[in-house]
Amino acid sequence: MIDRRVAIVGAGLAGCEAAYQLAERGIAVDLYEMKPQKMSPAHHSGDFCELVCSNSLRSDRIENAVGLLKAEMRILDSLILRVADETRVPAGGALAVDREGFAARVTGIIQNHPNITIHHEEITNVPEAPAIIATGPLTSDALAEDIARLTGAPLHFYDAAAPIVVYDSLDMTKVFRASRYGRGDDYLNCPMTREEYEAFYQALITAETAELHEFETLRVFEGCMPVEVMAKRGAQTLCFGPLKPVGLEVDGKEPHAVVQLRQDDKDGRLYNIVGFQTNLKFGEQRRVFGLIPGLEHAEFARYGVMHRNTFLNSPGLLGCDYQMRSIPGLYFAGQMTGVEGYVESASSGLVAALSMANNLAGKPTIDFSTKTAIGALGHYVSEYNGNDFQPMNVTFGIMDPLPQRIRKKTERYGKVAERALDVIRALKAEL
Repeated sequence: MIDRRVAIVGAGLAGCEAAYQLAERGIAVDLYEMKPQKMSPAHHSGDFCELVCSNSLRSDRIENAVGLLKAEMRILDSLILRVADETRVPAGGALAVDREGFAARVTGIIQNHPNITIHHEEITNVPEAPAIIATGPLTSDALAEDIARLTGAPLHFYDAAAPIVVYDSLDMTKVFRASRYGRGDDYLNCPMTREEYEAFYQALITAETAELHEFETLRVFEGCMPVEVMAKRGAQTLCFGPLKPVGLEVDGKEPHAVVQLRQDDKDGRLYNIVGFQTNLKFGEQRRVFGLIPGLEHAEFARYGVMHRNTFLNSPGLLGCDYQMRSIPGLYFAGQMTGVEGYVESASSGLVAALSMANNLAGKPTIDFSTKTAIGALGHYVSEYNGNDFQPMNVTFGIMDPLPQRIRKKTERYGKVAERALDVIRALKAEL
């Protein structure tokens, strides 16, 4: 066992992944989490790894970049992916989880690990190395200020969570089960005629939103755009986005628009309204979303909310392993580094922990390289050279292209994925 204790601040996806990886390698971990003593406006549970915005970890196909990222993480024995697989719920080609079951399972594993000591308290100052700060997009004000002092002011933006409705409150005479293009029946679908869509659209763009007091300037990450903000880009914008009807039919015809609901728990009692992140007032959510066929009398288990996110200006500040260039042994992980998404956050915690474990053991840091999805994310946040660094989901666009040109996209991405998995398998032997 390595005779060094590592402090990890934050028990979200990145923090728990990092804590588990270090503990499994015989390294003692002090894991600090301010919940339940202090809760952020977006959190509802005292469990670790609470999924705030959605219960979906997105596509599971390796021809999709996030599917490849998950495959790489499974090879590297990711805790988050193992528990996600154990608590998955039907979602077509995506990996979605029972939200509460997932959090409870991760919490139990972390709490019962003999090499992890949990401290339920707020950390207001950056700890001394070796440490990993994984407080995520909801970092408390006091710690954010100290990080700003150490690194230069963090950037801020907002994102939003979609509402969750109770299955038994839906009008199933208007709702049908299906996945797009006949790929199963994992989604509930609320079809809309042109007239129904236009009435809903007008109500949506004129509805009253909740006030945001924290910042004068509102910056919204594109991937978590509130549905009412997206709608104002054009009358048919939603029909090419979250309400697109392609691949779905009613009586042999494609509806004008379709609202999809995805199962949110293992028993199928709760459903997430897909793509409906929102900042509408709660009463307005009941009124406007009640115009969707089948949701007229929907009971809301959770309303949509908007909350502040925090991320660092990571290029030049962090290395590709998420270690501070100026302070060896101090790492950041999770969405605060500029990776966007649940899987991406967990992957950064995995990389940070593996790097720290090697460093504490006197081994060189492993560079996963831009041939892999997990490595390309680290290189993106550490080396981006544009003028407006923004959070990034994993994409094949940040990975090394193949030496040969392949026209067909699925075949090309499949070959990129095969190469990446070969690299990961070879590097695993060095960990």
